[in-house]
Amino acid sequence: MSEWLDQPARDLAGALRTGSITSEAVTAELLARIDARNAPINAVIHLDRERALDQARERDRQREQGEHRGVLHGLPMTVKDVWEVAGMPTTAGSSSLQAHRPKRNADAIQRLEEAGAIIIGKTNVPLFASDLQTYNRLFGVTNNPRDLGRTPGGSSGGAAAALAAGMTPLEVGSDVGGSIRTPAHFNGVFGHKPSRDIVSLRGHIPGPPGTLTQPDLAEGGPMARTADDLALLLEVIAGPRPHEGPQWQLSLPAPGFSRLDQVRVATCFHDPASPVADALTRHYEDLATRLADAGTSVSRAEHEWLDHRQLMPLYHNLLGSLLGTGFRPKQRRQLRLMGYMLRLFGRWMRMPPGLEQYILGVNQPVLNWLQHSEQREQARAALVQDLFGTADILLTPVTPTTAIPHNRSQPMFRRKILVDGRERPYTDQMHWIALATTLGLPATSAPVGVDENGLPFNIQIIGAPGQDRATIEFARLMEEQGLSGFRPL
Repeated sequence: MSEWLDQPARDLAGALRTGSITSEAVTAELLARIDARNAPINAVIHLDRERALDQARERDRQREQGEHRGVLHGLPMTVKDVWEVAGMPTTAGSSSLQAHRPKRNADAIQRLEEAGAIIIGKTNVPLFASDLQTYNRLFGVTNNPRDLGRTPGGSSGGAAAALAAGMTPLEVGSDVGGSIRTPAHFNGVFGHKPSRDIVSLRGHIPGPPGTLTQPDLAEGGPMARTADDLALLLEVIAGPRPHEGPQWQLSLPAPGFSRLDQVRVATCFHDPASPVADALTRHYEDLATRLADAGTSVSRAEHEWLDHRQLMPLYHNLLGSLLGTGFRPKQRRQLRLMGYMLRLFGRWMRMPPGLEQYILGVNQPVLNWLQHSEQREQARAALVQDLFGTADILLTPVTPTTAIPHNRSQPMFRRKILVDGRERPYTDQMHWIALATTLGLPATSAPVGVDENGLPFNIQIIGAPGQDRATIEFARLMEEQGLSGFRPL
């Protein structure tokens, strides 16, 4: 049975559908594997064993009677502990929510269950999903299964670590600061940040429980060990919010290519404001050469919005406005004072590119937010016309390095990372993901190799708005040609 747990989720779901294996057996085996593997990693922080096994037996009974709920019928899986699952603790890593057991599923979870999936438990996150590493006082630190001394990333770090360690076949993450793409990169799995607003975030914490408003910048998306499984899961979770369903339906266009030699690729691997480790850059350049050898049209991307010095102030401003809604009055006052100091002494404070706009964005008037949002829409339109008019795919790094060592020092903005032995701001890890987040573009994080220390790294595949199937299909084609793929532990 254990060999089934390492198969693609689509194959496992197919075996469950035909009755080659039973949901009860798979669920019991997966629970046993989590018991055997989770302790040193600490990715799975809650299991609802009895309910999972009861649901598995019910799915088997339904199959035997000819009932089929959907493409995930009988498939057990975990979900990131920011998604509300009815009757299951949903804490977002906060002790203040330790007793929160929602009575209603998040929309994305409801779509999973309607497709027949069995949610067996939750995976760890940083406090309120607000860090690039995964730890909190409630459940402790999650380690990277490739190297326990390093982080699996955040905020979907527990999800990515559980996938890499074979403790779940699928996961649902969420992403505003690279929280799907970076953990996928650090753990060598696949992740996809969808086009804006195609996956409902009702029932996601943050915001507060009960919130119906779709937040700016943030998206929920699939994580898996194959590109095809990303497509499978996105098809399940994407769609209108229930109260909007009668008015519209989602129909993502099919990719405009079916082979690598039909794809037009633009690459952007360098930016002086966001240096990437030389070894990673060489790997990315080599990948571009191998794609060209496979017949792909490869060129270097050029566009003003690919310049991080122009992009990052806009991204940080909008991010500050979003995250500032959850700050306490004291925190807002402190940032207002810091914003005043920036106006007086900003050029001497040597802050990372654009970060001063985060501080100003927290307290800015609505008029200022509208001006920045309009700037975003102008940039989105320009990029779609100028770059994606001549390219199907944009390839970029995900972060400047492979998985970083654990660093829980405070305050967070003073942390550093090392890029080729040189100290860089911790927030550099958000630079390469900012384009797709700011402009609401689909972005797939696909594993394309390991470094000299055996740590995996991914490439970021960005597409035009709504071209989610194209970015995932490009990852699948690379996987098919041996240019991408998950490497088991």
